[in-house]
Formats: sequence, C-alpha cells, structure tokens
Amino acid sequence: MSSRGVAAEFIGTLGLVTVVVGSGIAASRLSPADAGLQLLENALATTAGLFVLIVVFQPISGAHFNPVVSVVDAALGYRRWRDVLAYVPAQIAGAVGGAILANAMFGLDAVSVSSNERLTWSHALSEVVATAGLVVVVFVLARTGRARYAAPAVAAYIGAAYWFTSSTSFANPAVTAGRVFSDTFAGIAPGSAVMYVAAQLSGGALGWALVLLLAPIQRRDGVRIG
Repeated sequence: MSSRGVAAEFIGTLGLVTVVVGSGIAASRLSPADAGLQLLENALATTAGLFVLIVVFQPISGAHFNPVVSVVDAALGYRRWRDVLAYVPAQIAGAVGGAILANAMFGLDAVSVSSNERLTWSHALSEVVATAGLVVVVFVLARTGRARYAAPAVAAYIGAAYWFTSSTSFANPAVTAGRVFSDTFAGIAPGSAVMYVAAQLSGGALGWALVLLLAPIQRRDGVRIG
C-alpha cells in the first residue's frame, strides 16, 4: 500500500465532491427558476471535473474516488484488501472535506446537514442501475486492455447518468456521505443517504457479476493474460 495512493484518493475525492457541490450551488444561484438548467450546469461541471481528476490521479492510485470501485477492484484481484481498508476512509474523509470546502467557497455555513429528501424506491433503483453501470464501464475496460479510456468513458457515463436516472446518479457511497453535509441543491438528507448507500452496494455487487459474465478473461492490448 502506498501512502501516495491514499493521499491521492483523499485529494481526488475531495476534488470531486467540491466540483459536485460547488457547481450545484453555483447553478442554483445562476438559474434559480430553472431546475433543468441547474441540473445541466451541475452535470457538465461534474463531467469535466471527473475527467480531469481521473487523468491526474489514475497513475497514482487508480483514481477510484469510490468505495464500491475499490471493493470490486480487490474482488477482481487487482488490489489487496488492506489497500481497500486504507482507501475507503480516505475517500469518505475527502468527500466530507469537499462538501465543507464548497460550502465555504460560496459563503455558506461550512457544515450544514442537508434537508434534501430523496427517499423513493425509484431513486433506489436508479442508484442500483447507476452503480452497476459504473462498475461495468470501469472494469470491462480494464479487463479488455483499454483502461486508458477510463477517464473519458467514466466521465461521459456519469454525465449521461445524471439524466437517465431519477436519482441523478450518485453511484458512490463516499460522495453520498459527503453530500449529506451541504444543505444545497446537490445535498442529500441523512435518511435518504442510508438508502442510497445500500442501493449502491447492491449495484456494485450486480456490476461485479456482470463484469465476470462479460469479460471473464483478462486481456491486455488484445492478448489473453488470465
């Protein structure tokens, strides 16, 4: 386990939640009467920010920024479980720090627990679908020797999933936890967050099974290696 990797996961997840929450706050101020435009602005900023963060941190830590991705990474044999035990707390701490930073940059209370209730079964189903899809994108690329496409593919997928899921595709337990601490457009109430995390873990398990179904043999640049 590399301390640089843990630091990269903390900083990268902090940056991701700063982008998500900060752009959500900016969107609600720039387009207060148009929820669709707010979502578009939030989605575009998140897509761009996620692309940059993956490009920067992928060589250092793998650019997971997501406990589900870290767990599946270990389950597929790419990483040791002790690395996951170090990555996950760093991701959660980074996510909370990102929400606090975004709040502060926009002159809000640094810590404010969200009152944005998202507790519906359609949202839970959306999180299962969004998280499973994310896992498939990341690991089918990895297992078919195309991990170099992860940054554009993951960013594009999350940007699209903002719109094709009713939950706006959190797809990440750490990001969900961080967004609890911002009572803004991008926030989520604690009770809803618990349901989201449960759905995301279920989606991660489904995604892992789909990866094994779709890409059972590891390949690198088209050559079988497993």
